[in-house]
Amino acid sequence: MDFFSFGPIAAVLGAAYSFLTALSAMLTPLFGTAAAAASIVALTLLVRAALIPVGVSQVRAENTRRRLAPRLAELQRRHRGNPERLQRETMALYRQENASPFAGCLPLVLQAPVLSIVYALFLHPQINGSANALLAQHLGPVPLGASFIHLLGTAGGAAGGTVGPVGLIVVGAVLALIAGVAAASRRLLASAATPGLSPAPVPSPAAATPGSASAPAGLARVLSFLPFLTVVFAAFVPVAAALYLLTTTSWTLAERLVVRRVLARGGARG
Repeated sequence: MDFFSFGPIAAVLGAAYSFLTALSAMLTPLFGTAAAAASIVALTLLVRAALIPVGVSQVRAENTRRRLAPRLAELQRRHRGNPERLQRETMALYRQENASPFAGCLPLVLQAPVLSIVYALFLHPQINGSANALLAQHLGPVPLGASFIHLLGTAGGAAGGTVGPVGLIVVGAVLALIAGVAAASRRLLASAATPGLSPAPVPSPAAATPGSASAPAGLARVLSFLPFLTVVFAAFVPVAAALYLLTTTSWTLAERLVVRRVLARGGARG
């Protein structure tokens, strides 16, 4: 059974379809045949604008983890041989500071339904019993419903016509941009709080969760590469969803840079 055929979910999908097609029609005078792609970007910006308070709380959580890093390291040194005690002390420290090791995950969790809807909109040939007009929309020569892996598997061909090498370059450029944003985000997350210092590891939320508090530094380094999984995911989903990922990851990077500066200035004045 198709999950998106379930009554309430189908209604949400239909509403999203109506909104996206209306937004695409509004943007057509400006973007022409790329209006549908532009509407995906606009939708992402609207979602992220609504989540600005959550983004600010995420940066505050990162700052808290950075501030607590020396104390967490001391707890790990002191209770290295007692994992259960280490877990209790670590969580007690977070409670004492009125912080949560999971606070940074909230923006991703809140966006998951939106990304799922975008994914579904460019997979289903019919929406509410009518032909899905979004599947006829393109980004350059590439159908928004195609994926990079699909294009590779068909040697540059796609349903409805031949995309050719130009199409592969277009989608490859989107993936390369996502990879560039992921690399910049990884460096930002690992950078020291003090300007001019060389990058230093920042404990991830997973480092303070039960069962992982005593994780070796090697595991932390492996986890720091998780942003690059976005590139792998984007290669398998429709181009429309990849555009969403590119826009939201770029927003996240810019938001962190701006909010960090604002919070740093506020702290300096205080």
